[in-house]
Parts: sequence; structure tokens; C-alpha cells
Amino acid sequence: MNLTTPTVMGIVNITSDSFYSASRCSSDTEILKRVETIVNEGGQIVDIGACSTRPSAVFLSIDQEINKLVTSLNLIRKNFPEITISVDTFRAEVAQKAIKEGDADMINDISGGEIDEKMFDTIAQLNVPYILTHIKGVPQTMQENPQYDNLIEEIMLSLAQKVDILRKKGVKDIIIDPGFGFGKTVEQNYELMTNLENFNIFELPILVGISRKSMIYNLLETTPENSLNGTTILNTIALLKGANILRAHDVKEAVETILLTKMIQ
Repeated sequence: MNLTTPTVMGIVNITSDSFYSASRCSSDTEILKRVETIVNEGGQIVDIGACSTRPSAVFLSIDQEINKLVTSLNLIRKNFPEITISVDTFRAEVAQKAIKEGDADMINDISGGEIDEKMFDTIAQLNVPYILTHIKGVPQTMQENPQYDNLIEEIMLSLAQKVDILRKKGVKDIIIDPGFGFGKTVEQNYELMTNLENFNIFELPILVGISRKSMIYNLLETTPENSLNGTTILNTIALLKGANILRAHDVKEAVETILLTKMIQ
């Protein structure tokens, strides 16, 4: 995939408790309709998740996650054979099943290998692209007063160490995600956005996922449903600072943001 021009990853949630209710798909018809919308609006990647990782989320069992994902992946692949499919999971066994049995293309691990110690070896064995996310803590506790001595330094060091480990294991395609909302206060998220261009030093694609998140609706004292305008503003800033992939609920608006920002650049 050529990321000279940034691209959009459209979100498909087959969870029952995603923080943004409009993104939830509970039937085959809804899943296919959602993927069709992503494709028609210009998204190049579909990111599908079956286990919610919002703060205080209750995790599915591994078998539940695998069953939901593989069934949905086969459905998507049958109807959209050319789309690039990313699987949002932090479990190595789920990642393996998703690639081998669900014909997915890449793994999006919000834990950065912190929850499942087998994840890095599994990615190396599968030889697929890996989205490496920074997180402090785990989803159940990550927003309980996260503390940093130096936010940017600690995030960059953590990512650098993990990139080194992945490279030594033979992983070729790594995308870094600084982890907006994962173990960071509202203020820390905006400090991260202010310094996002520092992550270009990795010379790796940068994914930004801030779509309708609490860093927007808490600051604006609103709801996820009313956070599209804030999302677009922050996506614009992220693109100007070097983001290559926007993970988005609202694909059309994200694609338009890329086109307009490219003209400025």
C-alpha cells in the first residue's frame, strides 16, 4: 500500500458495547452495509473488532472473540475480496485465527504486545503488517490517573524498544500508533497531538485514531455523537504533523480532510 498520500481506515465494530453506539454492527446485513459504506466513501482499510477495549470494558472469552471475528471476516472477504482487512485484537491466538482462517491482512494491537506476551512471535510467524500501539496500563484501568515523568519521551522510548524487538524477530511492516486515549488524560492527549511530528523520526507509517473519543467530547462537554467537528479538526492537525492513516468512524469526512490538507501541503 502506498502511503505517500494518507489513507483512511474505517471502523467496523461487532461489539455490543463500543463507546460510539452508531458504529455497532449486530447482524450480517449491518456488517456488509457498513463495509460497503467504507468502500464507497473512499476507505482503503477496514478495521474490525469483536472485543471492546474502551475504558472499563469487560472482555469476551478467546473462543467468543474468535467465533465472532472469523465468521464476520469470511463474510466480508466473500463480498469484498479486494479490501484490506485489519483485525483489532490484543490476543495472539485470535490474531492467528483471523489471519489463517479469516483471511485478514494485518493486526491492530491496542496493547502493543503488553497483554499477550506471545503476540510479537505470532506476528513474526504470520509475516503480516502490525500496528504497534502505545498504552499505559490495561483497558480496565488505563484511565485511572495515568502518570508520566516525560510523556513524549516515555512514549517514544517504549515504541522504539518494541520496534527493535519486532525487527529482530523479523517483522517487516510496522505501523506506529501513539495511542490517543490509551492511558492518557485529556491534557496528555493534547500534549501528544502537539508533539506528533516527533514520531516521524521512526520513518514508519503513523496511525492516528482519535475519532469521536473522550479527548474531544469531554473537553467540549458533549457526547461521542456530537464530536464529528472536533474529530475533523484534530484529524487535520494530525495530517499536517505527518499522520499516514486516519482510523475513523466517519470515512467520507476523513477522506475529504485528507484531500483538503494535501492541497495546503
